[in-house]
Amino acid sequence: MFKVDLRDKVIAITGAGGIICSEFAKALAENGAKVALLDINYDAASGFVTGTVIPVDGGFSAYSGV
Repeated sequence: MFKVDLRDKVIAITGAGGIICSEFAKALAENGAKVALLDINYDAASGFVTGTVIPVDGGFSAYSGV
Protein backbone atom coordinates (compact mmCIF):
# COMPACT_ATOMS: atom_id res chain seq x y z
CA MET A 1 0.00 0.00 0.00
CA PHE A 2 1.25 3.49 -0.80
CA LYS A 3 1.16 6.49 1.51
CA VAL A 4 0.63 9.91 -0.08
CA ASP A 5 -1.03 12.97 1.42
CA LEU A 6 -4.10 13.50 -0.77
CA ARG A 7 -6.11 15.67 1.62
CA ASP A 8 -7.85 18.55 -0.16
CA LYS A 9 -7.67 16.64 -3.47
CA VAL A 10 -10.69 15.58 -5.52
CA ILE A 11 -10.18 12.66 -7.90
CA ALA A 12 -12.66 11.35 -10.49
CA ILE A 13 -12.40 7.70 -11.52
CA THR A 14 -14.27 6.34 -14.53
CA GLY A 15 -15.32 2.70 -14.63
CA ALA A 16 -15.33 2.73 -10.84
CA GLY A 17 -17.93 -0.01 -10.52
CA GLY A 18 -15.31 -2.57 -11.54
CA ILE A 19 -12.91 -4.40 -9.27
CA ILE A 20 -9.64 -2.70 -10.23
CA CYS A 21 -10.95 0.87 -10.23
CA SER A 22 -12.89 0.40 -7.01
CA GLU A 23 -9.77 -0.86 -5.21
CA PHE A 24 -7.81 2.07 -6.62
CA ALA A 25 -10.53 4.43 -5.36
CA LYS A 26 -10.35 2.86 -1.92
CA ALA A 27 -6.57 3.36 -1.75
CA LEU A 28 -6.93 7.01 -2.79
CA ALA A 29 -9.62 7.64 -0.17
CA GLU A 30 -7.53 5.94 2.51
CA ASN A 31 -4.89 8.56 1.73
CA GLY A 32 -7.37 11.42 2.25
CA ALA A 33 -8.74 12.10 -1.26
CA LYS A 34 -12.37 12.84 -2.01
CA VAL A 35 -13.19 10.37 -4.79
CA ALA A 36 -15.97 10.68 -7.37
CA LEU A 37 -16.86 7.25 -8.76
CA LEU A 38 -18.15 7.50 -12.33
CA ASP A 39 -19.68 4.47 -14.01
CA ILE A 40 -22.37 3.70 -16.57
CA ASN A 41 -23.69 1.19 -14.02
CA TYR A 42 -24.81 3.39 -11.13
CA ASP A 43 -25.74 0.37 -8.98
CA ALA A 44 -22.20 -1.01 -9.16
CA ALA A 45 -20.60 2.31 -8.22
CA SER A 46 -23.08 3.17 -5.48
CA GLY A 47 -22.91 -0.38 -4.10
CA PHE A 48 -19.18 0.09 -3.60
CA VAL A 49 -19.80 3.44 -1.88
CA THR A 50 -22.31 2.05 0.61
CA GLY A 51 -20.27 -1.09 1.30
CA THR A 52 -16.94 0.64 2.03
CA VAL A 53 -15.81 2.26 5.26
CA ILE A 54 -12.91 4.70 5.05
CA PRO A 55 -11.61 5.60 8.53
CA VAL A 56 -9.81 8.82 7.47
CA ASP A 57 -10.59 12.15 5.78
CA GLY A 58 -11.37 10.60 2.38
CA GLY A 59 -14.79 9.85 1.01
CA PHE A 60 -16.80 8.73 -2.00
CA SER A 61 -19.61 9.89 -4.24
CA ALA A 62 -21.17 7.81 -7.03
CA TYR A 63 -22.44 9.20 -10.33
CA SER A 64 -23.90 7.86 -13.56
CA GLY A 65 -24.72 9.79 -16.70
CA VAL A 66 -27.30 7.27 -17.87
